[in-house]
Amino acid sequence: MRASRLLSILTTLQAKGHVTAQALAAECEVSLRTIYRDVDALSAAGIPVYSVQGSSGGYRLLEGYRVRLNGLSSTEAEALFLAGLTRQAADLGLGAVAASARTKLLAALPENMRSGAMRARFHFDAPAWFAEAEALDHLPAVADAVWNQRPIRMRYQSRKADRERRVEPLGIVLKGGAWYLVVRADNAFRTFRLSRVGKMEVLDERFDYPEGFDLEAYWTESIRRYEVDLHPNRAEIRLSPWAMGMMEELLPPYVRTGAVVSEEADARGWRRVILSVGSIAHAAMEILRFGADAEVIGPPELRAKMAEIVGTLAQVYAGEDPG
Repeated sequence: MRASRLLSILTTLQAKGHVTAQALAAECEVSLRTIYRDVDALSAAGIPVYSVQGSSGGYRLLEGYRVRLNGLSSTEAEALFLAGLTRQAADLGLGAVAASARTKLLAALPENMRSGAMRARFHFDAPAWFAEAEALDHLPAVADAVWNQRPIRMRYQSRKADRERRVEPLGIVLKGGAWYLVVRADNAFRTFRLSRVGKMEVLDERFDYPEGFDLEAYWTESIRRYEVDLHPNRAEIRLSPWAMGMMEELLPPYVRTGAVVSEEADARGWRRVILSVGSIAHAAMEILRFGADAEVIGPPELRAKMAEIVGTLAQVYAGEDPG
């Protein structure tokens, strides 16, 4: 423990230049007396650390003194620094560890970038737009179970049912601000959204991690399969020039990239587009985002659904009872 603390003091001094004894004591969660002894130990070991007297006193390393404690080049440290998701590390119960790692990374950065410039110029905001923060009470315990290969017994509320499950947690994925747990259950790999996990217990036993399982490959294939399954049908629509420009904003990436757009436009600049869509109701909701700048050509049942919805809306806005 003391060796780790001495290393932490040294990297903090190297990263920040000047640090008070009170700040070091707070960061290391020890008394001032302990910090005084640790600094004396560093000096005795030949580390050129000296004290600065006065109201703004504290400790500094000798000007120009540098020690490579982490083996990182400055560019490697910059890349790792940019990869840090501070709030997400805190969600996982690793906030203090992440802060310590960032301090060590700062020590490897060029001096002109250790003044907070990296944090001033780059900010990571992982959650999706207009999304509320999820309840993540179980996330630290789940992360520990994943790391230590311990099964979980949990209550899970899906859209269809609420049931208890025993699962073997294999990995955690952060997607669009939401946390997902990938597990092995009933000899199959499955994905659960952590915000829907209710009562949970980490079991006092271990499981063998499946040989050859690749979390990234599993997740990538799951997304591809989900997008295909969600859009099994095709629809033909007409879009105005404005709507054509809004496809990137209003259509999911899978639908947009697979769209077939006619080369010729009509006299008003409208083009025919063939899209992958889901159910009739789901397709209608997506196309209604374009308002009057989209017209469904087919299939007939989708065109009829659009007419039904638009007719109902017309009644509502005319002050009539749509029945």
